[in-house]
Amino acid sequence: MFRLTRPLLQQVVKKTTGITGLAVHPNPLPELVRTYESTLSTLSTIPQTSVYRQSVEALTKHKLDIVRSANGDIGSVERQLDEGQIEESLDIAKDELKVAENMLEWKASVWSLSTVARLIVNL
Repeated sequence: MFRLTRPLLQQVVKKTTGITGLAVHPNPLPELVRTYESTLSTLSTIPQTSVYRQSVEALTKHKLDIVRSANGDIGSVERQLDEGQIEESLDIAKDELKVAENMLEWKASVWSLSTVARLIVNL
């Protein structure tokens, strides 16, 4: 006799997201955790005084706490994150990771308030 677990049952029930171009992810929560952790790792290379780093880091840590505390309950994560379906949350997390990587590449000079202040004084 086979026993269906909740994740397996959810995979059987959910065949589509109903969003063009957004496929159902077979195991979204571990992937979401990995993406949030990658974002935090990337952010750690940005100066601590960066307003961008401070805000994105706080938001990402909050979202990571939600996913970890849900104990595998995808519905709970979707409700608490309030970003739509879990696949949409994963898409948003991957986009934020790309932005953080781009910030490093661009070497944005306005990360810190002191830099902004120096720019204003020099005007």
